[in-house]
Amino acid sequence: MKRIYRDGLFILAAGALSASCANYDVTDEFRGQPDPSFVEPYKDYSPVKTYIDKSKYPNMTLGATLKVAEFNKQELAHAAAVTNFDNLAFGTTLMSGTIVNEKGIMNFLDMKDLLDHVEEIGGEVFGSPLAANENQPDGWFNTLTAPIEIQVSTIEDKTVDYTNMEEFTGTTISGKTAMIKKNYDGNDNALQVQKSSKVNIVEGFDVDPLGSYTITFYAKTEKKLSLVCTFAGNKIQEGEANKKYAIAEGKWVKVVVEAKPAEGVTDGYLMIEGNLVGDVYIKKVSVTHTPDNHRPQTETELKDTINYALDTWCDGVMKINEGRIKSFDLIDEPLGTQKLENGMYDLKHSTDKVYWQDVFGSEEYAPKVSNVARAAFERYGGNASELKFFISESGLDDNQKMESLKYWIGIWDGKGAKIDGINAKVNLTYSEDEAKQKENVASLDNLLTNLAATGKLVRISNFDIKYQDATGSSVAASDIKEDQRQKLADYYAYVIKSYMSKIPHDKQAGICKGNMSDTSDPVGLWTIDSKSRDWVRNATYKAFCDALSGK
Repeated sequence: MKRIYRDGLFILAAGALSASCANYDVTDEFRGQPDPSFVEPYKDYSPVKTYIDKSKYPNMTLGATLKVAEFNKQELAHAAAVTNFDNLAFGTTLMSGTIVNEKGIMNFLDMKDLLDHVEEIGGEVFGSPLAANENQPDGWFNTLTAPIEIQVSTIEDKTVDYTNMEEFTGTTISGKTAMIKKNYDGNDNALQVQKSSKVNIVEGFDVDPLGSYTITFYAKTEKKLSLVCTFAGNKIQEGEANKKYAIAEGKWVKVVVEAKPAEGVTDGYLMIEGNLVGDVYIKKVSVTHTPDNHRPQTETELKDTINYALDTWCDGVMKINEGRIKSFDLIDEPLGTQKLENGMYDLKHSTDKVYWQDVFGSEEYAPKVSNVARAAFERYGGNASELKFFISESGLDDNQKMESLKYWIGIWDGKGAKIDGINAKVNLTYSEDEAKQKENVASLDNLLTNLAATGKLVRISNFDIKYQDATGSSVAASDIKEDQRQKLADYYAYVIKSYMSKIPHDKQAGICKGNMSDTSDPVGLWTIDSKSRDWVRNATYKAFCDALSGK
């Protein structure tokens, strides 16, 4: 494809874009043009970010969210992002759950590539959450917090010697009742398990659910046969001839059964069956077990372990960062659904996963993370005066959730946490139902008013608006009509202007778009042509430009 450079502006001269078209020659004047079709009536608009009046709104920025792999391809999404937006966010693809494997090995190759490139073209990145409940390295946590191996001794559970017993006191499960055969081999007695019977040859001891058991018995038969053994509810999954223990005729055979009890079974026993061709004689049975040679980590050990994990993760990410990302989500969506005695929402907690706050304590959670992350940022060349930490949370249009977040931030601030702002994840909808849309607008206005009242920096993210018709049904991007698209665009403009007017200028940390182009929903500034795959500016593109310019 032919490429034309005009006054530093990279223009795609044809109506289609191939995968290799974004191999840019980067200059200080670099701007990539992502709209090859130049469809009327929006062809004359400049890149969206250029419409922000920085003299009036010096802190206002416009961000875009995309995946690391999508950005590093340096194709169309990359061009749209770097041309039209002030900063980029990469969501879960730069979180520890993506980067750290179960052995603690951290793969920062993609992150390094994108930061090197962003630095080269003079861009900015908003940092993904450093700590969260989801998208964390759960495999690594499981490895780190695994029980500690300890030395244990074998325990003798029970021995039954039938050679000197006069009467069988055990249990015959089915078939003919087992009995003591006196002077069986001319000298000693033996337990006689008759043909086709099921008998517990040892029982009456408690089992350790985590123990590994060894049951040894001596058996003799007059005909070659095989036995099936069941230990404490668990049919043994080993042995010859379809999990059976072979007994040669005419001599005493030592049988060794290795087993674990079935889940939930507490009464110990070994049952034998399968003697279909003759009787079996047993003279001695012994049961021993080795307890589980692990113990859970103590509270102190667990805290030390997770401290190590936090130190290692923050050190790794800040070493790659080299001070280039200056704003991060410190913690992502900390609030749960359970309420404290004061009516505020508690933090999320877990019984089956490692949550940072469960180890550090709810009140020490954010201070701990912020102190470790800030120290690592400074250690690798970051300027502390430029560093900003945000708490990201969704559902803050709910007044109780907003109050709860303010409550926790107040506690964390008081304990020395560095929390500069709130990153409010929004979930917005435009409705053709007038009453519903009035509720949508009122909810948005309430959210912005409450955010402004916190005195913190305010960032709006996940900024996508879905469209619903008057019945409440979603309208797909493929079905939306021109007048509906305009209504949607107008609501986008309303949100932008409301943010810029309600949030104090010195507290504006910007708006971040969730999707740049339409998905199945009409959420984009661009519509992707189904045939050419070109990105075509739509009414929302114009709405962004006009709203940011103050029109």
